[in-house]
Amino acid sequence: MGLSFFKYRIAGLVSLTLIAVSISSPSVSLSAPVPSKLAQSNGKTAIDWLNQGLQAIQARKVQDAIAAFKQATQLDPALAPAHYNLGLAFRQTGQLQPSADAFYRATQADPKFAPAFANLGGALLEGNNLQLANDYLQRALELDPKLGFAHYNLGLVREQQRDCEKAIASFKKAIEYSKNAPEPPYHIGMCYLQQGKLDQARDAFNQAVKINPKYPEAYYNLGSIWFQQRKLQEALEAFRKSAEANSNYPNAYYGAGLVFMQLQQYGDAVQVLQFARDLYNAQKNPQWAKNAEQLLQQAQNLNYQPR
Repeated sequence: MGLSFFKYRIAGLVSLTLIAVSISSPSVSLSAPVPSKLAQSNGKTAIDWLNQGLQAIQARKVQDAIAAFKQATQLDPALAPAHYNLGLAFRQTGQLQPSADAFYRATQADPKFAPAFANLGGALLEGNNLQLANDYLQRALELDPKLGFAHYNLGLVREQQRDCEKAIASFKKAIEYSKNAPEPPYHIGMCYLQQGKLDQARDAFNQAVKINPKYPEAYYNLGSIWFQQRKLQEALEAFRKSAEANSNYPNAYYGAGLVFMQLQQYGDAVQVLQFARDLYNAQKNPQWAKNAEQLLQQAQNLNYQPR
């Protein structure tokens, strides 16, 4: 019985990257151009609207923030932080194309604004425009070689291109500059899996869960490795931790079901496989729901046979 390695969707990865880059107010660190003339709307300057948008973000009112950032960009199209934060706000609401457009305008307003280039590259990566994503990410790193999430997004591009060696090099750079981010070591593990280097992959996933003890995908892949190496109790423990990290993560229950099948604990297998099937169905993943159902039927049949 094979066990498929789960891989993050790129969308999820990029959104994590963008959220990790805090929405920023105009400051010297952003290289924000200082407007020579402050246009006004309803008595408010572009800076006022920008600050209002930042306050709305802090209050979790993303739509209000978008409206305020838009007003700021209309009053002062050269205000790069307004475009940049508009891009982040759009990204939080899943509006990929408007997000990319806003980041692009931020790079036009300030050609030395490295985070804007990096987030533009991330948005293009999510849109599967790998070559253009690579170009903007390289530009971000030319401007700021220590920008950890730019190295990370570049690693994702290279991973998508199946250039594991360069991807691993980028992820290692991301770790160097973003030591508390669990995603780079996780993806190093995924690259090692592609290369069939299970021991190195296991070490990388262990590094990821050390940084983030609630990382269900990393625990799942640890369980998958242990399962392939026939260390069933270690596999079961990893799948248990995966489910504890996210009780709605169906792969954890499916993996546990495979282990219980190998251990001939068919009643336990039935229980977790039913849960896996129902979660796959609820999450509109019919192929894996079908796989879980087929394995569940095997477990049910074996559970009722005299032993």
